[in-house]
Amino acid sequence: MSLIFNPTIVCFILIMIHLGCTQNEVNQKPNILFIIADDASKNSFGVYGGKSANTPAIDELSEQGVLFTNAYNNNPKCSPARAAILTGRYSWQLEEAANHRPYLSEKWKYYPFILEEKGYFIGYTGKGWGPGVYKGLDISETNLNPAGHLFEGEKLIRPYDGISKKNYSANFGNFLEAVPKNQPFCFWLGTHEPHRSYEKDSWKNQQRDTSKIKVPKFYPDHPDVVGDIADYDIEVEWYDKHVGEAVEHLKNNNLLENTIIIVTSDHGMPFPRVKGQIYEEGFSVPLIVVWKNKIKSGRIVTDFVTFPDIAPTLLDLTGIPIIDQMTGKSFKKQLLTDKNGRIDPGRNHTLLGKERHDIGRVEGDKLSVSYPVRAIRTDQYLYVKNFIPSRWPVGNPEYGLLNCDNSPTKSHLISLKDDKKKAGYYDMNFGKRPEEELYNVIKDPDCVVNLASNLVYSEIKDSLWLSLKTELIEHQDPRILGKGEIFDYYPYSRIPRQQKLYNKSNYNPIKLFEEKFSQKVNVN
Repeated sequence: MSLIFNPTIVCFILIMIHLGCTQNEVNQKPNILFIIADDASKNSFGVYGGKSANTPAIDELSEQGVLFTNAYNNNPKCSPARAAILTGRYSWQLEEAANHRPYLSEKWKYYPFILEEKGYFIGYTGKGWGPGVYKGLDISETNLNPAGHLFEGEKLIRPYDGISKKNYSANFGNFLEAVPKNQPFCFWLGTHEPHRSYEKDSWKNQQRDTSKIKVPKFYPDHPDVVGDIADYDIEVEWYDKHVGEAVEHLKNNNLLENTIIIVTSDHGMPFPRVKGQIYEEGFSVPLIVVWKNKIKSGRIVTDFVTFPDIAPTLLDLTGIPIIDQMTGKSFKKQLLTDKNGRIDPGRNHTLLGKERHDIGRVEGDKLSVSYPVRAIRTDQYLYVKNFIPSRWPVGNPEYGLLNCDNSPTKSHLISLKDDKKKAGYYDMNFGKRPEEELYNVIKDPDCVVNLASNLVYSEIKDSLWLSLKTELIEHQDPRILGKGEIFDYYPYSRIPRQQKLYNKSNYNPIKLFEEKFSQKVNVN
């Protein structure tokens, strides 16, 4: 029997094979599970050296993927940090979203919805972006969120007051049941823990060993402080619990092999001189990425990555073009290589900054002004530029130092203000700061020895400032270009609260902004 070569049939077969491969590639697009804590310090987790909180789920995940030792949040406060994640953009490039509790404009695109447009099933539970106003509604009063479509409803009996009744992992399980067959998914699981408040002295009910707690050098080793950290540790463990349960849902649904799991926190713990402040514990975050099919397990990478890098990385990993809005850079290479340590020599630093986080800072007749800071962190040094050092970094004392959550630790530090021996603790946490700060973060991770005025370090300081300024100019940062006043005027969305705080019933920051800059605020 002779075989006859038929080009038409061969061509048809090749086309069908190609279509089959293409369809298989679509079906094999990776799923994404992004898990983020609210106010958890990196060094609270065992894999990052933490001793006082037990975090077995996160520690185990670190062995199954890649652990980043130089991950940073760009701006250490909830709203701006999460905006940087979702938009892939540096904080000072986000206009109103550089500030905490803004009226979010409609101009930004968010990676979950970009993925949805490309065929992904998306959702979130717990805390997504926020706080602030999105599409004209306070984020606490709407299901709408840049993180995706809300999945909620599952509740649990909480062990202590302060812990949310939301069952995040169970909500994720319900989401998985809703995902259509053969459709990739992207889910944002955001816990409210370990954000304050805590049930005071809950650690005593657990009879926790507080001897394992390491008190930072900027606090006195006092029972009020130690007990506060112990209460916080309980909520760190609650976050870890839900991480572990979420992974179990993936296993039970045979989805673990092709799901990218990212574990992080928006910034450091809700304590003085940490949350909202440009010091190491505030802006250095945990980052663990697991992808069974692709990422070699047990790796440690020292390349610097930052929150604006996350969105372009996820688009890159899913084969979706990175949009022009995103100024962060994909770290796909760092994930997929087999190597440890420094993969890209150029990833040897990161930029940081803040503008206005909370209210209660005034300058003359200007209310709710910012505290503008930019910084650069290298392997050895942190250089900080405080642009208006005459302002109070944590807010004016007469208004309650509002850029610091109320807590037993805060109360104790305030009580030391007039203590002749311990007033330095108050100053470190709440006092005004010099225009320049420089810290050797290897020798001084708590950032308590400012080297900026030491002539021995003048060349290093000047070099870091030049590098910082040069990159900020490239980023078109309004602050470095002399146009930073606009950050003072972007309105904080809780207007009645400000009217009451300043005893000015006619205070209208929306009107002030719109009249001064001829721009509309997205209030509807």
